[in-house]
Amino acid sequence: MRSPIYLDHNATTPVDPQVARAMARALKIFGNPSSAHTYGRTALAAVAQARAQVAALIQASPAEVIFTGGATEANNLAIRGAAFAMAARGRHIVTSVVEHPSVAAPCHWLSEHGFTVTAVGVDARGHIPVQAVADALRPDTIMISVIHAHNEIGSVQDIAAISAIARRRGILTHTDAAQSAGKIPLAVEDLGVDLLTLAGHKFGAPKGVGALYVRSGTPLAPVLVGAGQERGLRPGTENVPAIVALGEAARLALIRLPKTAPRLRARRDLLRRRLAEAIPGVAVNGDPDGGLPNTLNISFPGVAGRDLLAASERDVAASTGSACHAHSSQQDALAALGLSPERRRGAVRLSLGRSTTVADIEEAAAALIRAWAELA
Repeated sequence: MRSPIYLDHNATTPVDPQVARAMARALKIFGNPSSAHTYGRTALAAVAQARAQVAALIQASPAEVIFTGGATEANNLAIRGAAFAMAARGRHIVTSVVEHPSVAAPCHWLSEHGFTVTAVGVDARGHIPVQAVADALRPDTIMISVIHAHNEIGSVQDIAAISAIARRRGILTHTDAAQSAGKIPLAVEDLGVDLLTLAGHKFGAPKGVGALYVRSGTPLAPVLVGAGQERGLRPGTENVPAIVALGEAARLALIRLPKTAPRLRARRDLLRRRLAEAIPGVAVNGDPDGGLPNTLNISFPGVAGRDLLAASERDVAASTGSACHAHSSQQDALAALGLSPERRRGAVRLSLGRSTTVADIEEAAAALIRAWAELA
């Protein structure tokens, strides 16, 4: 029996075959990168190469890349680390109401430990108004942390404009770019950020490895303490095979991006057309034209998104939203857009990847249309 068509790439991506081969080779590099002998130097060289590859993806210096165990750890290091490093200057942080839990949770934790957090709203397309961020700033604001590309609705924020305002005030800017890598260009100088988060499993690397960009000179306190690995910001012996895999995934993403983005957009738009042609009243949520090229968040009228996916699960593997919100009855991001409960109830997130073919789109659309017709 044919496997369901996978349209949940925003939750996680398959490990790229080239990445898997690079990781398999790296499993033979067993030395500790901190050891002075030849085995240690071999491991250290592998880590250095991966660091350069990740830096190239975001147009940063290799020395500004810190390897972590994933995006959640990177976000905690960025937010909690910067907050404590800057606490003598101020204790106010600005974020948004549509952040991933790995940003929202450390911000909430800080609010219980002597900091104040302001979460700004979004417009009907999921954009964080730049002026709203500017209006939220105070004399004691030390950091802004806003998502780059939204994992559920695909909206892309104007990080460059936000960081320009922050820089004039001496405020740090952090962005969670976990969903951006491999889908849209990432250049830290263009974005103007001081801190940027990456997640390997969102662009072809395995789970359990990520990175944090830390602009040279950015004050940051470690969240974990131990030895001096990763400039003392992420102590612990490096996971060399996973780091090598992340580097290879970054290398491939950079090479493929010029062709990948337009192909994803064309296939996503085909899926959108097929559904709209067959289902009266289907509605797209977020920013379908200016957002991530692979993401389609769409509400099916008269049905629950969960029921639709259950009815089509033999043919399509997708979700109603973020995997981190998988057990919620409604998606917070859709509520923030001001959508009605009925429209939120019918929402499904369909996210494509490099492996998604035109034939996959046609089959998935037909399966979703059949399921809707049975339920409506």
